[in-house]
Amino acid sequence: MPTDRFVAALNQQIANEFSASQQYVAIAVYYDAQTLPRLASFFYAQALEERNHAMMMVRYLLDVDARAEIPGIDAPQQDFMDVVAPVSLALEQERRVGDEIFALMRIARDDADYASESFVQWFVKEQVEEVASMSSLLDVVERAREQPDLAEDYLARETPGGHGDDATAPPVAGGPI
Repeated sequence: MPTDRFVAALNQQIANEFSASQQYVAIAVYYDAQTLPRLASFFYAQALEERNHAMMMVRYLLDVDARAEIPGIDAPQQDFMDVVAPVSLALEQERRVGDEIFALMRIARDDADYASESFVQWFVKEQVEEVASMSSLLDVVERAREQPDLAEDYLARETPGGHGDDATAPPVAGGPI
């Protein structure tokens, strides 16, 4: 059983993941309205991924017989100056989430909670990948600021089939039994 401190921190992270999901939906809608379908699709997929991260955390809490709390969240930012601003916001968000995940790892280690440490380890790996991916996308979108179709072309080349399933990912609450 995880400590009360870890459970509270993980419940806060559930809120953070749902908030990140909503922010990605807002970014996707912005790009959809700009008729940039690949950028929109990329962020719709990111939104689903963040939602699933929250549901993985819910599943873990249920599996260890701890209370999972489903939060209300604040409205996301919906207006942006240009096509670069949403990706810049997304990178800031991914860096912040990385810090939050690292804090979860610290709590698990400090509390000698090996099961929770093992659970959080997957998210550490995921955040390294997410920051790298978003950083690359920001570089591309900044170069394509005046011609966003070039960013669309980049996404068509670099993400043709999506991300695929990660067999090492924790199970999602509500997922297959």
